[in-house]
Amino acid sequence: MRFSRGRNFLFRVPEGKELLSFINEFARKNNVLIGTVSAIGSLRNPRIGYFVETEGRYKVIELKGIYELVSLSGNISLKDGEPFTHIHVALGDSEGRLWGGHLVEGEVFVAEVYIQELLGEPLERKPQESGLALWDEES
Repeated sequence: MRFSRGRNFLFRVPEGKELLSFINEFARKNNVLIGTVSAIGSLRNPRIGYFVETEGRYKVIELKGIYELVSLSGNISLKDGEPFTHIHVALGDSEGRLWGGHLVEGEVFVAEVYIQELLGEPLERKPQESGLALWDEES
C-alpha cells in the first residue's frame, strides 16, 4: 500500500493519564485513521507483554516503580472501526537495565508524543487464528 504524509502532531500527555488510552482518544478526536507514533518520557508501573505463540496470548510482565521510556515505536490503524494504537517500548530501570515488549498499560509520569498521520486506504486489524489482530497481507 502507498501512503502520503498527512498532519504532524507533537504533544505532552498529562501526568497520571494512561498512555495507550490517551493516544487512542487523541487519534479518535483528531480523526487520525493511519499513522506512526513515537515518544519519550517515563511511565509508572508499566505493564508490557510478550506474545506466546504456542498459547495464542500475551504473557504480561508487570513492572513496579518509574521506568524511563527509552523508546516507544508504534502505529495507528483501525480495529472494529475505531483508531487503535499498537505500541512497543523499551523501558529502563534505575539500574540501567532494559525491559522491552508490547505496551499493555502505562501511567504517564512524563510523555512527549509525536504522531505522523498517513493518508491512504485505511488499514483494518482483523482477528487471526494466531490470536492476534493483524492487517491483511499485501498482495
